[in-house]
Amino acid sequence: MTGKTLTRMDLSEAVFREVGLSRNESAQLVETVLDEMSDALVRGEQVKISSFGTFSIRDKSARIGRNPKTGEEVPINPRRVLTFRPSHLMKDRVADGNKS
Repeated sequence: MTGKTLTRMDLSEAVFREVGLSRNESAQLVETVLDEMSDALVRGEQVKISSFGTFSIRDKSARIGRNPKTGEEVPINPRRVLTFRPSHLMKDRVADGNKS
């Protein structure tokens, strides 16, 4: 692994190069898309991107956990968690990348 992280700036730079919008317009487009995705998830909706995957929110109920160091039981509060399920095309693409 290279340890490289894809950032918002990287995405807006790619939009700038590929689409031909100005750098400011590209950055605004990326921000708008990410904001729209975040807002939909906050509302409890799924975000499905064809050939990429599906983001969704899952409600987890309260439970008793255990501190692995001390063995002490600790209550874990109910919460909402973000999940991502990659599409089959994305899974195949990632798997093919492992072969090279």
